[in-house]
Amino acid sequence: MGLIQLFLVFCLFCTSSVVGFGVDPALRISVFDELTLGEGGFDGVTQVQGFHSESRAFHFQGTSREVKAPAVVSKRMVQKLKSKNEFTVLATLKQDHLNSGVILSIHHSEHRFLELESSGQRSEVRLHYRTKSHQDHTEVFPYSLTDDQWHKVSVAVSASHVILHVDCNRIYERVVEAPFMDIPEDTSFWLGQRNAAHGFFKGVMQDVEILVMPQGYISQCPDLNRTCPTCNDFHGLVQKIMELQDVLAKTSSKLSRAEEKMNGLDGCYCERTCSIKGVVYREDEGWTDGCRNCTCTNGTVQCEAISCPPPQCPAGTAPAYVKGACCKECLCKWSTLNLSTFFTLMKSWTL
Repeated sequence: MGLIQLFLVFCLFCTSSVVGFGVDPALRISVFDELTLGEGGFDGVTQVQGFHSESRAFHFQGTSREVKAPAVVSKRMVQKLKSKNEFTVLATLKQDHLNSGVILSIHHSEHRFLELESSGQRSEVRLHYRTKSHQDHTEVFPYSLTDDQWHKVSVAVSASHVILHVDCNRIYERVVEAPFMDIPEDTSFWLGQRNAAHGFFKGVMQDVEILVMPQGYISQCPDLNRTCPTCNDFHGLVQKIMELQDVLAKTSSKLSRAEEKMNGLDGCYCERTCSIKGVVYREDEGWTDGCRNCTCTNGTVQCEAISCPPPQCPAGTAPAYVKGACCKECLCKWSTLNLSTFFTLMKSWTL
C-alpha cells in the first residue's frame, strides 16, 4: 500500500476514533451532579451563565457557605479513587482577581489526600496530597488563574508523573513522589473551600470532575489526544517521510561515489621521501654524510658511522688519521711525527 492510500485509510480511522471518544461512567466523578448543586441547600452558591451552555455553571461567593458532600456521597466518590494511582482533576473556572481559594479538597482530619488550590496572592497553582511515605506534600506550579477570565484547568497524575494543562496548553510536566490514595471511608469532600473556615474560592466554576485515568485532560481538550494524530498531523508525517527518503537517496549516491574513490586508493602507491639540507632522497636511497652512511627508510633518515677495517701497514709505515679521511691510512713513520717531536730529535742530534 502506497503512502497516499495509507494516509486516506488512517484519516478515516482517526476521524471515527475522535468522534467516538468518551469516558466510562465508572471512571468519572461529576462533582456538581454528586453534590446536586442547583437544587438549593448551599448558601453562597448560585447558578449562572457559564463558559458554554452544555452544562451548568455556579458562582461561589462569600465566606459563610459550607459546600460539603454528605457522608454517603463522599464515600461513593472516594471509593472510586481509593488505591488508584492514576487520575485527573478537571475544572473550567473564572476566578476573581487576587482570590486565593481551593477548587476541591478531599481530606481526613489534617491530612489532605487530594486538594487543588489556586492562589492569586502568590500566582500559583498548588496540588496537595499524601505520599506513599505517609507525608503531606505540596507541588507548586507558578501560574496565575486569578485574572477574572475563563480557563480550562486539568491536573493529571500517573503514579509519579504530574502534568498541568491550562487552556489546553501543557504548562508543566514533572516527576514527583507518587501519591498515597488509601483514603479512609469517613473522609470529607469539599467543593470551593478547604473547610468551613478556610480556602474560600470566589468566582465561577463549571465542569468540575475527577476522572480515574491518567489522560483525562483529553475529555476537556480532545485535540490533545495524541494517541491518534489528526489527518493534518499524519499528512505532515508523510511529507517528512518523503523528504527523508530524498535525503537518503542523495546520501546513498554520495556514499557510493566515496566508496569508489576509496577502492581506487587501494592500488595507489604513495612513496615517502626524506629531505636533508634541501636535497630530497627517495625511499631506500642511500648517501654519505661525512663519516656516516645514511638511508631513507619509510620517510625517516637512518644513519650509522662508517665501519673502518684495521689497516695492514707495511714496514716503515704506521696507521694514522689524515685530514678529510674517515679511516686511518698507512703513512711513513717520519710523517707521523709531530713538529714537537721532530725538533726534539734535531736538538739531540746537534749535541
